[in-house]
Amino acid sequence: MLFVCYPQCTTCQKARAFLDAHGKTYDVRDIKLQNPTESELRAWHETSGLPLKRFFNTSGLQYKALELSKKLPSMSEDDQFALLAADGMLVKRPILVGEDFVLVGFRQEEWEAVL
Repeated sequence: MLFVCYPQCTTCQKARAFLDAHGKTYDVRDIKLQNPTESELRAWHETSGLPLKRFFNTSGLQYKALELSKKLPSMSEDDQFALLAADGMLVKRPILVGEDFVLVGFRQEEWEAVL
């Protein structure tokens, strides 16, 4: 599994502790140092079945500074993917990528159901 996170994020820390407590093996990727590519985001979006908006870190400073809550509804999907790929801090985290699933954000109940 691939665990995409921002190490200073407390939610990411909780998710990592959850994975460790459940004996899961995973590779860690710092979203700020190596943000997801557009092709990765597209694949993860498709696998997750989630709305694209769920991939945005809506509580982040960048999201608010760019006023994306107002702009996203009128943006094309292509523009949204390009924006997410341009700055890892715009991406919701953590993201857990498995062979047949993608979990975005840490909701313990969701993670327990999949893992």
